[in-house]
Formats: sequence, C-alpha cells, structure tokens
Amino acid sequence: MVQLTMDLIAKNAGHKNRSEEDFGQYVQKLTHLNLSDKNIDSIGDLTFCKNLRVLYLYDNQINQIQNLDFASNITHLYLQNNRISSIENLSLLKKLEKLYLGGNYITVVEGLDKVGELRELHIESQHLPLGEKLLFDPVSLNSLAVSI
Repeated sequence: MVQLTMDLIAKNAGHKNRSEEDFGQYVQKLTHLNLSDKNIDSIGDLTFCKNLRVLYLYDNQINQIQNLDFASNITHLYLQNNRISSIENLSLLKKLEKLYLGGNYITVVEGLDKVGELRELHIESQHLPLGEKLLFDPVSLNSLAVSI
C-alpha cells in the first residue's frame, strides 16, 4: 500500500527544481495539498508542512486518522470515501472549520469535543452494518451544538 510521506508529496507536488528554493522550503510554504485518489492507506510524518491549511485525502484507502499533530493551521480536511472507522486524533486541529468524512465506516460520531472552530461536519453515507444507525457521543454532540 501507499503511505502519505514527504516523498509522495515530492512526486505529486509538481515542484520544479529551482535553485533559489529547495524542496524543504517549498513544502514549508504549502497551504493546499491535494493527494486524493492516490491509493494512500496511512498518513505518515508531514511535520514540515506546518502552513498547510487545506488537505485533500479523499478517495483513498486510509483506515485511521493519525499523524496530523503538525497541522495546527488546517482549516479544511477532506477524508471522504476512505476506510476510516473512528474519529480520532483531531484535538490539536484548533483551527479546523470543515471536516469531510462521508462515505467511510464510522458508527459513532465522537472525538470532536476539542475541535471548537468546527463549522461544517459532513458525515453522510457511512457504510454501516445492516440495521445500525449512526450514533453521536453526547460530549461531542454538545460541543457541535455550540460551534455548528
């Protein structure tokens, strides 16, 4: 499978080898990164992408939200149509405004109580077991009631 790493960003970013700007400087300036439909199954270490505001990872094979601690500036996170089964590891995304998680395998909406700036949550079309309904954790629901 494919892990989202700096090497994958280098292959897909279209960065021209300019003498005045090396790749490290380039990724530090990135604000938008589109790696949708790349068969990515996990998110690796992206600590150099500190200015990232919008991250597109939809239509991949990601099964866990992880390694986003670096991304304190992210405002939009697109993770729809992956294999994610739980909402986790988002507490450090203090500026997150829009979260797209439709088309995953989430059964309980939880882990959003620390994401205070969230204005939009897209959680439609979950692949739920027959007869089950999407549930909301009361703590996350109260937090969402204030922000959304």
